[in-house]
Amino acid sequence: MQASGFTPQRPQVYLQGAYAAPLSARHKESVNPATLAVVGHYPVCDEADVQRAVDAANAAQRQWRATDTQSRAALLHRIADGLENSPGRSELAQLVCREMGKPYPDAMGELSICASVFRYYAEMARNDGGKVAGTNLAGSFQHMRYEPYGVSVHILPFNYPILLLCWTVAASLAAGNACIVKPAEATSLCTLRFMDYFAALPAGLMACLPGDAATAQALIQSPGTHAVAFTGSVAAAQAVGAACAQRMKPCVLEAGGSDPMIISRHAPLDVAAAGCVNSAFLLSGQVCTSSERFFVEDAVHDAFVAEFARRTRQLRVGDGMGMAEIGPLVSRAARDKVARLVGQAVEQGATIVCGGRIPDNCGPGWFYEPTILTGVTPDMAIMREECFGPVAAICRVPDFDTALRLANDSEFGLGASVFTTNLAEAMEAADRLESGMVWINNPLIDNDALPFSGAKMSGLGCELGSQGLDAFRRTKMVILDHAPRIHDWWLPRPDEAFYPAQAATTI
Repeated sequence: MQASGFTPQRPQVYLQGAYAAPLSARHKESVNPATLAVVGHYPVCDEADVQRAVDAANAAQRQWRATDTQSRAALLHRIADGLENSPGRSELAQLVCREMGKPYPDAMGELSICASVFRYYAEMARNDGGKVAGTNLAGSFQHMRYEPYGVSVHILPFNYPILLLCWTVAASLAAGNACIVKPAEATSLCTLRFMDYFAALPAGLMACLPGDAATAQALIQSPGTHAVAFTGSVAAAQAVGAACAQRMKPCVLEAGGSDPMIISRHAPLDVAAAGCVNSAFLLSGQVCTSSERFFVEDAVHDAFVAEFARRTRQLRVGDGMGMAEIGPLVSRAARDKVARLVGQAVEQGATIVCGGRIPDNCGPGWFYEPTILTGVTPDMAIMREECFGPVAAICRVPDFDTALRLANDSEFGLGASVFTTNLAEAMEAADRLESGMVWINNPLIDNDALPFSGAKMSGLGCELGSQGLDAFRRTKMVILDHAPRIHDWWLPRPDEAFYPAQAATTI
């Protein structure tokens, strides 16, 4: 894939299949959270930029919705081919690292799993175009068909800026929509750079408009957009959902969480400790399904904590472009929140097993050491709020039943994880945990063919799976009588059809 005019040095939008100057004069700097060096500049798009993109998207979508599903699928497969074979993938991964601090292996890993979702939805949309129902009237062909909404808006987070874009954009395109992407401010440049992979699509079908919350609201409120996909904080999701409700626009809202991790007395402790290092500290804990609240049975608590801490101390903190598994947090505000929650927990009686401080040898960026806390109680703020940082807060519990009960004692319900070799416990956890996803002995696994969704305050709707495709298409019932005739229930009615007392008065 060759870049088609992208440069981080000047503010740009992606429109009509090419990079262009924004209409807005406002722009911001993108800053490397590891070094605090300026990576580039992105525009803060305004209503004029939004209107220009919306007009182009609607014009392109009218042609795209009329395109047969086989032809749509062929173009989605071409996008997947480009993702799998691109010599520029390393360059894009480096830009992800510089913009938001993700370690290079994780950035490459993110890009490596994007192609499959385009292939999945390319064929899913071909396979399922509606339903023929058993008729309730002889001579009537009764069926349901799917239709695209029109133009979908995709408001993205910073932590997986490319993968989460692909999850919803692939489904929306397959359903027959045009897409306008509003990237997270912290990852505007790498998201813009990724637009080159959509070069095979008709011009106007994809657009990328960097900006702020006002840009997102302008896209949501535009009468020329028809569906919204959002990933971010609960407060932002509520604002997006309220704006969509006012305009009766369907939306998918993924609002994060504070995922529990249960360590049973039947857990394989070596596997559990290794898995928890990954589920708690991957991407410095900035994963919506990171394990944050740990409930460890008393019988294995000390042994688990010792092995968990031993493995955690092996993690290297530093610039994501170097030899480090733990990069910086995305911003100073993000690190300040982590430090506040850890400090409050310690003041309330928690003990720092490892970490709990800003490293002194990593430069000026927003680093924080991977941290394990014990002696945590369910009432502490770190167990009630989403930390979104490299912190595992461990609560000792007497038994598995208590662990399940406390795991559910949260306003969040995105994912939940369990380590156990006891089949009865595994089945009970799958049944009782109040979350959209449950991982048993292998946390944080996704599957294109299974829905990614949350319960309670963690969101509405689904990404991935057939449900992820349905999020971007409406149903239409069609009744067709191929041999038209007059039916006996049509008006006017015969006299004998009326209530007998009324019928008698007409005699």
